[in-house]
Amino acid sequence: MNIKMKLTFMSFLEFAVWGAYLTSMGNYLGSVGLGPKIGSFYAMQGIVSIFMPAIMGIVADRWVPVQRLLGINHLLAALFMFATGYYGFMAGDAVDFTTIFTLYTFSVAFFMPTIALSNSTAYTILKQNSLDVIKAFPPIRTFGTIGFIVAMLFVNFAGFRDGSFGFNFSTDPNFVSFQSNYYQFYVSGFLGVVLFFYSLVLPNCPINKSTEKRTLVDAFGLKAFALFKQRKMAVFFIFSMLLGVSLQITNGYANPFITGFKSIPMYADTWGANNANALISLSQISETLCILLIPFVLKRFGIKIVMLMSMVAWVLRFGLFGIGDPGNGVWMFILSMIVYGIAFDFFNVSGSLYVDNETSEDIRSSAQGVFMMMTNGFGATIGMFLAQYVVNSYVYDQVDVMAQLEGWRHSWLIFALYSLIVTILFAIIFKYKHKPEDVQNISH
Repeated sequence: MNIKMKLTFMSFLEFAVWGAYLTSMGNYLGSVGLGPKIGSFYAMQGIVSIFMPAIMGIVADRWVPVQRLLGINHLLAALFMFATGYYGFMAGDAVDFTTIFTLYTFSVAFFMPTIALSNSTAYTILKQNSLDVIKAFPPIRTFGTIGFIVAMLFVNFAGFRDGSFGFNFSTDPNFVSFQSNYYQFYVSGFLGVVLFFYSLVLPNCPINKSTEKRTLVDAFGLKAFALFKQRKMAVFFIFSMLLGVSLQITNGYANPFITGFKSIPMYADTWGANNANALISLSQISETLCILLIPFVLKRFGIKIVMLMSMVAWVLRFGLFGIGDPGNGVWMFILSMIVYGIAFDFFNVSGSLYVDNETSEDIRSSAQGVFMMMTNGFGATIGMFLAQYVVNSYVYDQVDVMAQLEGWRHSWLIFALYSLIVTILFAIIFKYKHKPEDVQNISH
């Protein structure tokens, strides 16, 4: 197996571990009475993303080869994920929030740093083999999204019927999908263990022997916070956080929302209501395809317009959920999945490129760290706690099924309105003149 194939399989497994539960966990939590706590689970991913990647980065730089640390983190995350699934099995419908949340928190605390560690592993190995990272890495990363999709679909269609394991591609009411129970955690844990063993056969990535000391201030990107003294960068980072608020909302709530239609007779037998994960997987397919559009749209329209495209896509993402349904309105759900690729990719890649272009070389890496903190850390955390408040108020505080459906619609439209306000403010406040020559090296 050549180097690119090895790294491609690593990327596939990396995101398959995440895809096994990220979009379906909310469905399981709702089924065991923890619907009002869904936001807390997804917010925890943002909280640990603020500090754990930086800590593990220091460890990789100073003591443990990055590919080895990647495997160790996956093993620890897998063990806690197995424990989460086992507790779900033992507790049945009487799941205690504190217990399962604690086990889950330890798992994601070790998993979230692996995203950066897997990237570092790929970069290092590609350079060791004299390969162009800019050209070689994007196809490798694309297979990460494919791994995410495969795991999602497996969890959607795999399950139990009449006490036996099987796959369901219809709307059999006796079929218990993995997306509705704790088995999704076992799937994730198993894939994590596989990646641990696979990391043992990856080429070694030498530890950086540089005598230059890297302080905690550098590791956490605090040095780059001086960029806030520049108005344009301060505005950009603030809007990055505001847009980051939207990042995890549909991951947490799309599945329980769509699956909830099964409780309404006219939608109970629809394919979409019974296969929410498969429907949502269209979002990841769109994400994969939109990667190919990024070089063209950035060169043609510039960073500000591309980010505005992303923001408008978030408005459509939420708004179409608010007015669609898995019956005659399923086309709105499908369109919502399609625009997700624009909403997610255009923001993350164009934002990263803007930071790269607008910062000096000595703080460029730290500035990227600040960008990730503001979006996936602070933004996503704040967003999930706010979303949890909105959904609890409009949905989970209601008893009647139809009242809950109306509550979902109100919630999605509130999220859409928020995104629209951010879009308008960004268009007015953020000043940037597009220069085609600024668009140079692009990777994802």
